[in-house]
Amino acid sequence: MTEISASDLTLEEKASLTSGADFWTTKAVDRAGIRGVMMTDGPHGLRKQSGGTDHLGLASSVPATCFPPAVGIGSSFDPEIVERVGAAIGVEAAIEDVAVVLGPGINIKRSPLCGRNFEYFSEDPIVSGILGAASVRGVQSQGVGTSLKHFAANNQEFDRMRASSDVDPRPLREIYLRGFERVVKDAAPWTVMCSYNKLNGVWTSEDPWLLTSVLRDDWGFDGLVVSDWGAVNDRVAGVAAGLDLEMPASGGRTDAQLVAAVRAGALDESVLDTAAARVVDLVRKAGERPAVAGPLDVDAHHALAREAAGRSIVLLKNDGALLPLAPAQKVAVIGAFATEPRFQGAGSSLINPTRVDAAFDELRAVGGDNVSHAAGYAVEGGAIAASGRSADELRTEAVAVAAAADVAVVFLGLPAAEESEGFDREHIDLPAVQLALLDAVLEANPRTVVVLSNGGVVALPFADRVPAIVESWLLGQAGGSAVTDVLYGAVNPSGKLTETVPVRLEDNPSFGNFPGEFGHVRYGEGLLVGYRWYDAKGLDVTFPFGHGLSYTTFGYGPATAQVDGAGDIIVRLDVTNTGDVDGREVVQVYLARTGSIVQRAPRELKAFASVPLAAGETRTVELVVRREDLAYWDVRVDSWIVEGGEYTVDVAASSRDIRSSASVQVDGDDVLLPLTLNSSIGDVVAHPVAGPIVMGALGGFLGELSGADSSAASMMPNDEAMEKMMASFPIGRLIGFPGVDVSHEQVEQLLAAANAGGAAAD
Repeated sequence: MTEISASDLTLEEKASLTSGADFWTTKAVDRAGIRGVMMTDGPHGLRKQSGGTDHLGLASSVPATCFPPAVGIGSSFDPEIVERVGAAIGVEAAIEDVAVVLGPGINIKRSPLCGRNFEYFSEDPIVSGILGAASVRGVQSQGVGTSLKHFAANNQEFDRMRASSDVDPRPLREIYLRGFERVVKDAAPWTVMCSYNKLNGVWTSEDPWLLTSVLRDDWGFDGLVVSDWGAVNDRVAGVAAGLDLEMPASGGRTDAQLVAAVRAGALDESVLDTAAARVVDLVRKAGERPAVAGPLDVDAHHALAREAAGRSIVLLKNDGALLPLAPAQKVAVIGAFATEPRFQGAGSSLINPTRVDAAFDELRAVGGDNVSHAAGYAVEGGAIAASGRSADELRTEAVAVAAAADVAVVFLGLPAAEESEGFDREHIDLPAVQLALLDAVLEANPRTVVVLSNGGVVALPFADRVPAIVESWLLGQAGGSAVTDVLYGAVNPSGKLTETVPVRLEDNPSFGNFPGEFGHVRYGEGLLVGYRWYDAKGLDVTFPFGHGLSYTTFGYGPATAQVDGAGDIIVRLDVTNTGDVDGREVVQVYLARTGSIVQRAPRELKAFASVPLAAGETRTVELVVRREDLAYWDVRVDSWIVEGGEYTVDVAASSRDIRSSASVQVDGDDVLLPLTLNSSIGDVVAHPVAGPIVMGALGGFLGELSGADSSAASMMPNDEAMEKMMASFPIGRLIGFPGVDVSHEQVEQLLAAANAGGAAAD
């Protein structure tokens, strides 16, 4: 049954289909053969609760593979590994008869303080969109749906269920919606989850512009819109706006509101029919998946989790080739996180892992008795904290162990209590007790490696003093073995930062506009989010967006760029592994439009590729920059516009490590703007029809101002200062000036003639 009508179901039955039966399941209509289906949390593993139900990860769930969260796997910059992980999650969901996994989350990392950043890929919408689409393709390849979230502009946890994200049109389209558009168009998620917040004063759950005009009319989405759990403010307004399914159950209260609204004529029944039909279609899709008997291949999925975790690790620094370690070296492993790993975030995505690898155990398995351990500090609630030993005692022991070793590997990171769904961080600092420990270890043994465990960016005040730093994020259940693989060189690190590591929180673009006040948060930084801001302001950063080292080196040949028949830019270059170790390089393409008519960042990421290269191998890499990704949102015409002209194409190893550049000429889109008396002289001159007509009448006057003749070749003043002034002068304000021999009516007629000509200005 793919469509319903009034004759198929009663009004009450249709209303019932559009809200949950309980916390995780949709309602059934048995007499019509419509079954209920289950949705469960994700997105980096299956969280199917087995007893009590809640949305914050408090109740237990069935064992499932905990893959690296988005903060980790995003650093792979590799859609292929993301899609493979998505497919594995789809298999586990199918075994458990789950219809929809709630993910991926692709919200932009506007501030490093957002408590849920560990669930999101990047500060950049191209990265978020490409990797989000890969995740959707992977899960849905197994006949299990996804729920793209959180739509939209949900970039903080503070007051997340009430605050209004106040965003101007250009940053909203170019930064905060662009990734969602990419996923919807490329991967067709079964569902999209609307967020809790308001967007420019309107609840996203009842915003017809967002849920219908943009999502369905502009992007062509044909799936189901589901609310975040508890996000519905007004059920009737929500259904009218394009919200199809309220979750979780409301006890029938809001179903009755829908029925009453239809009977009172306040809601057209056809609108409810459409929402109910989308629920039925979701049930149909879920029912088409063949039954999966299982059991889960726990070992195979753990191995994939290990591979994905290894690809997620970013080698930030490696002075003196301190890494990789050799098994014969004496290694002091310092830190509670080495034995009590932090591998995932807290909240609705909390997975009950099938197993967990601790880094110390895995390091010991390789290095044997050459590997020793000292806790160094305690994590609240952990075994070391329960021992009752003081911070001074733990630090003293760690210093002694470090001093006796060839290399000290210090595990630092954020305790789970400092970042979670539901609240934001107050700072980006590591705990003071950990920083004090590191200082003491460095004094005892300068050959020190820092390994970080964190779901969000942290300040690294020691970056210039520690020779090697490994950003291991939250890596899922196999993180301990993956870190060991990288530290001992079994895996050559290839991850790159998908967010900037600032020197200090105050440098972040959202500082002063986060988390807002009195129910509003102003996105005052506009387009300059993440690396765009740091580059535009010329600010120093600790590590730039896109940065990541390897145990080998890569050479970039000259880049070429050309526009193909579809208007896309094809970028080609040779990349060579110039070292003696097999590796993988993430090649990044940034574009710049110098002299643009609109504000732009100095450069913006537009394409990337993860390229495996054997030692000494050269490979020709081709990257495609889609024409639509060149476009800016033109607020004058409410449309995407590609600006014509010359673009600089930078091929880079990071946003601040440009290896090769080229230029390419791009044909622009025509923009038809009606001319009025308030149009500037510059607007008029730029118009191919209006320019000759109007300037023919006014050219004598303008020529007198500039000292130029009045011919069509020199209509604008030659004097630079006069030219700038007159370019912004409204054409209607010239009427009545001495030397202007046309009347108000004549100018209006001339402008009307120009507008009627239908010509467009580039």
